[in-house]
Amino acid sequence: MAKGHRSQIKRERNAQKDTRPSAKLTYARIPVQKACYVLDAIRGKDVNAALGILAYSPRYASKVIEKLLKSAVANAENNNGMSVDGLYIEECYASNGPIMKRIKPRARGSAYRIEKRMSNITIVLNER
Repeated sequence: MAKGHRSQIKRERNAQKDTRPSAKLTYARIPVQKACYVLDAIRGKDVNAALGILAYSPRYASKVIEKLLKSAVANAENNNGMSVDGLYIEECYASNGPIMKRIKPRARGSAYRIEKRMSNITIVLNER
């Protein structure tokens, strides 16, 4: 158990706020595995190179992640006053979201479950 009063614990936790610019997309209709293929390609790259990779990637996830990256860059410019030239992708990851369960009819009155997976995608930027 944590020591101290609840308000003191909350105060300490909120004091360690992360100031890096980021953007998060929740409930993206992309499975985590397919999103990670694209995220692995841009991890650690500078923003302009990552946008070039995403523009010419044939995967559906690349269009969604490109939009999210542009949002993170806008957050860095407007909220933190950073310049676009010095930014790079420090962290990018996808975690499991909820699963939509659907049913497909099969032979002899049986049914198969179809799971339409979602993911939560996060991109964190930083300056070099």
